[in-house]
Amino acid sequence: MRKASRGAALLAATAVAGLSLAVAPAASAADSAGTTAAACPTGWGSQQKTAEGHASAPAYLTNIRTGSHDCYDRIVFDIPAGSTGQLGYYVQYVDTFAQDGSGDPIPVSGGAILEIRAGAASYDLENHKQTYPGKAKQPLPGVDLTGYKTFRDTKFGASFEGYTQVGLGLRARLPFKVTQLSDKLVVDVAHSW
Repeated sequence: MRKASRGAALLAATAVAGLSLAVAPAASAADSAGTTAAACPTGWGSQQKTAEGHASAPAYLTNIRTGSHDCYDRIVFDIPAGSTGQLGYYVQYVDTFAQDGSGDPIPVSGGAILEIRAGAASYDLENHKQTYPGKAKQPLPGVDLTGYKTFRDTKFGASFEGYTQVGLGLRARLPFKVTQLSDKLVVDVAHSW
């Protein structure tokens, strides 16, 4: 009977040790204030991401803005809901950022350059009035990247043949994802792999 008691005691000790190991990672995820750290998404990748446009009306860009989050930095292209359907886009890493149409190189600071082409012009295609104040080879108006973990620089390339082109300078080549909503195109770039 004594052997069975030792076996039961050993089994109970093993179960308690296993339980404490299972709980330890969750406890270490909490910071000193007692809040839980954010779980960052994975699996985004760094290969080119594209979509063909199927908009039922011409799309135009009204604003480009950025935001910094726990796990990623975000750039948002605001496109009014009046341009319905799916917009085309091309997002890829490039060695040199070159202006659409002219091919002129545009310097972009950082360890990597992400080129973003959104299927929306920076002007109204019907009346030719400018809808977004971007200037070729200049930083994006109103965008301040101070304190961002991943974003380093922005440059407006051009609005050419219905697409607006932006160069996004990053700390390094990092994974990203592209999300299209009814009134915006969103590109998130992770802070790490």
